[in-house]
Amino acid sequence: MMMKFSERKALFVIFIVSMTLIFSSCNERPGKAIPAEKKREIANVLYNQQLFKQSVKEYIDYLNHYDLEVKEQANIAYMIGNIYFERLQDYENALAYYLRVKHLYPESTLQQDVSRKIVECLERMERSLDARQVIEESASLDESQKPQSRPGDVIAQIGDREITSGDLQYEMNRLPRYVQEQIQTREQKVEFLRSYIVQELLYDSAKRRGLDKDKEVREGLLQAEKSLMTQKLLQEEIEKEVNPEHYSNADVELYYKANKEDYAEKDDQGNVKRTPPFSEVQEQVAQDFMQKKQQEAYQRLVDRLMKAENVRIYESKFQ
Repeated sequence: MMMKFSERKALFVIFIVSMTLIFSSCNERPGKAIPAEKKREIANVLYNQQLFKQSVKEYIDYLNHYDLEVKEQANIAYMIGNIYFERLQDYENALAYYLRVKHLYPESTLQQDVSRKIVECLERMERSLDARQVIEESASLDESQKPQSRPGDVIAQIGDREITSGDLQYEMNRLPRYVQEQIQTREQKVEFLRSYIVQELLYDSAKRRGLDKDKEVREGLLQAEKSLMTQKLLQEEIEKEVNPEHYSNADVELYYKANKEDYAEKDDQGNVKRTPPFSEVQEQVAQDFMQKKQQEAYQRLVDRLMKAENVRIYESKFQ
């Protein structure tokens, strides 16, 4: 039975409408079926579960397929860069998203952090020259943070940074005395300068990589800071209490008489062969006397602090 023209026309219209709906649904931007806040929520959940690849995929979809405010776009792009950098160690993709923030959102408050991250990415990609160029071109570089040279002739340069004879002498003066005595000739000074430059280059490279914020480095710095502060406190407290000017030769000699046996010469069996007079061992006795006074001052300081802080040690807890 043949279909009437009107029926065929109706079927044709239905077919066109159906195909239009199918194609429109295919061309619809993905992600819209899920509300924006839910999309970000699932990305956060995946991140917290340490599913970083899956999380970054959701964040990228959220960034590309939802109508976000400019500030939110910048924050999400920066977050994606951080996941690539910190969690996936994918520095190329991290750099791409940091550059996106830098150039698409120039008004963002993240610009200073982004510039630093770009440098860290380049350094980890072994593109130190590019990293240095970014630093030099960055408008956020604080002039007060640049190393300042000490007075003296310029004896070397690291890029535009000048190293003077004053800088070299300052670094040498920080060395222990016995090491300083080994740097006397021209050749020895040049070699020390080379070592100093290498140390500065390595330090700059490590800082560009962001290692100054590394957990182990920060812990080491904290321990070093504690040690230096403790040493400084002890030095000030002990010097205040134990001043050589407060003691006379009579005090030292009295100490000698009370500990004369410590300075006696003994044979292999421990028998005293000879007891030197005070005048012969006066210098050594003076050193021992001052050391004892320092130890006593140290103990008084410790006792005072422990009493003030009500310190209790439960020795019975130890096996």
